[in-house]
This record gives sequence, structure tokens and C-alpha cells, in this order.
Amino acid sequence: MAHVTYIEFNGTPHTVDVADGVSLMEGALQNGVPGIDGDCGGNAACATCHVYVADGWMGKIGERSESEEAMLDLADGLQENSRLACQIFASDGLEGLVVSMPESQH
Repeated sequence: MAHVTYIEFNGTPHTVDVADGVSLMEGALQNGVPGIDGDCGGNAACATCHVYVADGWMGKIGERSESEEAMLDLADGLQENSRLACQIFASDGLEGLVVSMPESQH
């Protein structure tokens, strides 16, 4: 299990427990974190769970897949640290992870 902090665009933080193997998208939805929509249900077929990964964490969460890259190309506000929350899975190694949300997921 990992404690993950999701930071809304307005700066409001939400720290929640996300069970090992559960995507950050599912963790946000299960805990009522605003700003993560997950319209495709976690299939990397949309960009409505777009997050910015905090400095120092990109090397710990794995590489983007080709399908994730394609979906991120459709996201507003794409940055070097952009990821889809449905493609990041909680583990003990992600304890303390911080992600921020863009202003809009659409």
C-alpha cells in the first residue's frame, strides 16, 4: 500500500491509501478525489486521468507505453512529467508519491 497525494489544480491536496496493484486512477476514484475522471475505465483510451508526476518520481514509476504516449498527445497541458494515472500502479516503492492534476481533463 502507498500513501499517494493528489493535488488539485487549485492546490488542494488529498492524501489517500492506494492498495498495491491498484492504479492511481482507481485509487482516486475509490477515494473521491476530484479532478480524475477516468472516462475509459483505465484502458489508456482517453486522457481523463492525466496527472503531473512530482520531481524525483518519474524514474520510479516506469516508462510510458506507446498507447499512453498516444493518449497524452491528446491531453491539454502536456508536460515532460505528464502521465496517465491509469497506467501507474501503487506499490510500496511509491510510498509518498505526489501527483498534480491539470486544470481540466477535457
